[in-house]
Amino acid sequence: MNARWDGSDPQIEHQIGPVGWLRVLGRGVALALLVTIGLIILMLIRLVERPLCGQGRPVSPYVTQAVCRIAFWIIGLRRRRIGTAMQHPGAVVANHASWLDVFSLNASQRIYFVAKSEVASWPGIGWLARATGTVFIERNPKRAREQTELFQQRLLHNHRLLFFPEGTSTDGQRVLPFKTTLFQAFMAPQLRDVIWIQPVSVTYNTPNGSDDRFYGWWGDMSFGAHLLATLAAKDHGVVITRYHQPLRVSDFSDRKTLAMTCERIVRAGHQADLLGSDA
Repeated sequence: MNARWDGSDPQIEHQIGPVGWLRVLGRGVALALLVTIGLIILMLIRLVERPLCGQGRPVSPYVTQAVCRIAFWIIGLRRRRIGTAMQHPGAVVANHASWLDVFSLNASQRIYFVAKSEVASWPGIGWLARATGTVFIERNPKRAREQTELFQQRLLHNHRLLFFPEGTSTDGQRVLPFKTTLFQAFMAPQLRDVIWIQPVSVTYNTPNGSDDRFYGWWGDMSFGAHLLATLAAKDHGVVITRYHQPLRVSDFSDRKTLAMTCERIVRAGHQADLLGSDA
């Protein structure tokens, strides 16, 4: 196994040959058409959903899920899902290794991501995030109450919100300590007795001979360069999405205990799938 990321390792330099650029062209055009058509269909559905259902989105998440599943087929990256997505009202917490996590988690379950507010202004990505119902937050304690109310509104509409508690992406070879701040929202009196949290482990296994960190997207890596390398690759591995048993929030006395339990479960599942053993 290659050396693991420790925050200072040099980033991977992706070399793309002539055949690789042909793959980029073919897969890139197919993905662009897929996303464009998917967004058009999604926005047309939202024209009906919004006046009839308000915050409710009974149909449009299925479009997002279908687009993400087809995207993996176009790229050639195989998916494997272990476990069952919960049916309880509540949220999902997962480790974060790559922009591909968004596709993997959306393909496996109809969810809504919680992202830092600056993502909304990112070219292309921000627009896609808004269109698919992403919840944008500021990591500002002064706005904690306001954001808790926003979470409550979305959760009570049966939206399953997905958080990345590590606060950053990694090389995909480890799970960083979970930050506990966002878990405080789940402990609010109006939420803690009615919602559940489901830990999810996302693990990328690369083909033999490839750098174990290939799918990781961290540090100052360019999204465009990483996307091109992913599209250019001749062989792809598999992304494993492991759904663990849901946790009832009311069973935990405080946010730190809840966060530590989720972190332990996610890390154990990630390591098991990284090593190819059964969790």
